[in-house]
Amino acid sequence: MTETINNLHAAGEERLAALKKLAAKSAAPPISGSGEINNHVHTIYSFSPYTPAMAALKAREAGLEAAGSVDHDSLAAAPEMIAACAELGMGGCCGFEIRVSFKKDASGKPAPFALRKINNPDSEGLVYMTVQGVPSAAYEKTSAFLKPIRTVRLERTRTMTEAANVLLAEAGLPLIDFETDIAGASQFARGGEITERHLMAAAAEKLAARYGRGSTLREGLAKSLGIVADAKMEKLLDDAANPHYLYDLLGVLKTGFLPRFFIQPDENECIPAQRAVDFALSIGAIPSYAYLGDVGESPTGDKKAEKFEDDFLGELMEEIKRIGYKAVTYMPPRNTAEQLRRIQRYCADFGFMEISGVDINSSRQSFNCPEVLLPSCRHLVDTTWALIAHERLASLDKRRGLFDTDNPLATLSLPERLAKYAALGKSLNLRRPEESAAALAEKILE
Repeated sequence: MTETINNLHAAGEERLAALKKLAAKSAAPPISGSGEINNHVHTIYSFSPYTPAMAALKAREAGLEAAGSVDHDSLAAAPEMIAACAELGMGGCCGFEIRVSFKKDASGKPAPFALRKINNPDSEGLVYMTVQGVPSAAYEKTSAFLKPIRTVRLERTRTMTEAANVLLAEAGLPLIDFETDIAGASQFARGGEITERHLMAAAAEKLAARYGRGSTLREGLAKSLGIVADAKMEKLLDDAANPHYLYDLLGVLKTGFLPRFFIQPDENECIPAQRAVDFALSIGAIPSYAYLGDVGESPTGDKKAEKFEDDFLGELMEEIKRIGYKAVTYMPPRNTAEQLRRIQRYCADFGFMEISGVDINSSRQSFNCPEVLLPSCRHLVDTTWALIAHERLASLDKRRGLFDTDNPLATLSLPERLAKYAALGKSLNLRRPEESAAALAEKILE
């Protein structure tokens, strides 16, 4: 049954039906009661080994009480993810991740951040952000908004594939067929996105087909492409029985192979930040800046140690406030205690909601994020329930959204609003969140 739930080629309805049978047999693990949450799970609609239904099940198995999908340039996972979480008696939310440009100001002149790496390891002046808590009434409009971005990214990936094939041919390695190995292996035709990871996954498959797994592949990688894995990755690649082999190899290729032919995206793909923020607010969603911070060791092995926005964080916070961002999202496992204290302090000073989760896109990663249960991060559990309440209520009426100017609670301070919405989120009937939200909507007026 779990095979059906994670069948990439089955319809979402089939996966949900299988999940429902599993839940009906009481085969789903019990909720742990820990309070743990994760709002940033990628699915097959960007790059991940998990369908939305399986992502919800894995979250439940990890003992989480709430989970949310966040895919690159796509909201296609949302209906299935929300329904799957409800089927399992969990809180569910959805959003999407997008890269935007900070290169120009409102007048079209170069902006202060145009030549800085902000939170994007691959590009200067381009920023990762999320749009959280997308109301269900806005799914269709959101998909239409993201479609041209997805199309431009597909064509850029096609061009990069051609460049990668030149290098593979020179090394005497099998070539990648874009239509079969990348587009056909993705969920692009169903509203998903194609990312650089799809390209690296295709390259990883070709290398494994040529060299097999284990030390022969690692040696072949060094001989044919000049890519030498570090000590940690060498050990993982030498283990032919490693269940996460292709994901580990993908990480090595992302740092050692992709930079040789990477093409910078333009502003047709990475639209101006102001445009993305304005769109998010227009549909009642929450535009969120994704804080990265200076990086030491990457949890997924695909980011090198590097400096990002920490040296100019105050200046950046002023800019995102000016643009209209309402929240900052960050991942506690990826930051030091000092980085967390600092970003939390800035959020309080500038009036940003704090949203957190762990970026899941590999089978190696755990769905757990025990750091959110530490005293310094425990408030992130409450903001998750506030986010869930926002999403359900804004789905009924945009004016019930946390940041809508017509919200009856708009005059309250952000901490007061978040506390009220967190209480509403926790009082939802999680198996029928839309129905119970209708009754709770009236409580906002009290």
